[in-house]
Amino acid sequence: MRILMVCLGNICRSPIAEGVMKQKIGHHGLDWEVDSAGTESYHIGEAPHRFSQKVCLANGIDISAQRAMKFRAEHLQQYDKVYAMAADVYEEIKSIAGEKDMSNVSLFLEELEPGSNASVPDPWYGTEEGYLPVYELIERTCNVIIEKYKNS
Repeated sequence: MRILMVCLGNICRSPIAEGVMKQKIGHHGLDWEVDSAGTESYHIGEAPHRFSQKVCLANGIDISAQRAMKFRAEHLQQYDKVYAMAADVYEEIKSIAGEKDMSNVSLFLEELEPGSNASVPDPWYGTEEGYLPVYELIERTCNVIIEKYKNS
């Protein structure tokens, strides 16, 4: 399975999700790939936000080598699952996709709370303390994804 995590700038939420999922994939011995991207080009080529790196490192995950990339319409064909971290990100993916099939795109938190249309809060606008609850929410959701698809 190939998974793409998508947020706005690809430096806060989606790099955390990529790192957490990679760790869980390794732990479960799954032959999956995971990447992350952003719908905006603000941070292309940059490392994840220092607080994203810090909260991951505190949980045994080093995401410092990740680099932000821009989401492109062709990603819809390259990945089995594309997870939007938030409703605004989903709408941006739809805009970028144009007429392309979006059947493999969903809100990330729909895996944890089906029907909620919930978004992962963007910690960019807050303090360092805001990154831990985002990390924990992402980790819980990644656990659900692993359990749901590991035998597929």
